[in-house]
Amino acid sequence: MTQLLAGDIGGTKTILRWLEANDSEDLTVRYEMVYPSQQYDDLVPMVNLFLQEAAQKTQTKPEPQRACFAIAGPVVGGTSELTNLGWKLSETRLSQALNLKQVTLINDFAAIGYGIPGLAPQDLSDLQAGEAVPTAPIAVIGAGTGLGQCFVIPQANGRSRVFPTEGGHADFAPRTALEFRLLEYIQESRGLSHVSAERIVSGQGVVAFYQFLRDRESMAEDPSVAQVIRSWETAEEYSDEQPDPGATIAQAAPTNSLCERTMALFCEAYGAETGNLALKLLAYGGVYLAGGIAAKNIDRLSNGGFITAFCNKGRMEPLLKRMPVQVILNQQVGLIGAGLYAATQMDS
Repeated sequence: MTQLLAGDIGGTKTILRWLEANDSEDLTVRYEMVYPSQQYDDLVPMVNLFLQEAAQKTQTKPEPQRACFAIAGPVVGGTSELTNLGWKLSETRLSQALNLKQVTLINDFAAIGYGIPGLAPQDLSDLQAGEAVPTAPIAVIGAGTGLGQCFVIPQANGRSRVFPTEGGHADFAPRTALEFRLLEYIQESRGLSHVSAERIVSGQGVVAFYQFLRDRESMAEDPSVAQVIRSWETAEEYSDEQPDPGATIAQAAPTNSLCERTMALFCEAYGAETGNLALKLLAYGGVYLAGGIAAKNIDRLSNGGFITAFCNKGRMEPLLKRMPVQVILNQQVGLIGAGLYAATQMDS
């Protein structure tokens, strides 16, 4: 029985999990805890506290040999700098400080890719049935604070390799006259020459659609929503204590035409960008939507606009219709992926 540590490290919170593994796919969770990241000056004291608490709660001393931590940021050469925390992490330092045989740092979106095989049927919601080809590439996309994208390639040994990308920073491709006006609006109001897909398909994109429809299409605001948006627009920097403007818009959509139109256009743009990724990869293994925006807007994504835009690729439409498209409901998929990745290192 091999003991492992898995972690999902974010700027606001970090989730740590102590696991026991019989093999690379049979994992048992022994203990799990969430910590406020900002209250620690490094990951090491947090992990040490976690192991102490795990021993007290379970009456068993944890003795992990390997760990994998998913990082909300780039990982280069086994190192990562979390600028919003002031942390500088390295695999070598962590393995020595925590007395572990091996520590691996991976990008948090790559961890989602590794976590997909560990999801149960109830962790997923179908947007398009399709018919998955087990040996084909898998596409993963997730709109949130930004727009994460990665792809998964199944291997002959039954495992998979995950490749993170920066596809969210590719150009936004407007499809309609209204989206061309949106592009011009963002370029002019933000002073940008390059508008990425991430500026449209993300939480900031929800707000951008709203502002465009308000300012250029003269749609009327709901006073309570307007107050949140104005507060966000005038704030020198955003605080977690402020209401989330994108979430406010989504919540008000059923009773306000401006918010409703915003969310409809956003879902179509999300579908179009997801189709772009799927088409580039020929993702017959499946297309997965990660992140809180998709999970919280299942009904909107299911009403037809998303899939219509996903498949609307001219002569390539029949290919897109063959691909399964699912929303990941389990927001711990990255933590699951970190655990599964740590388990695969047992053979190395």
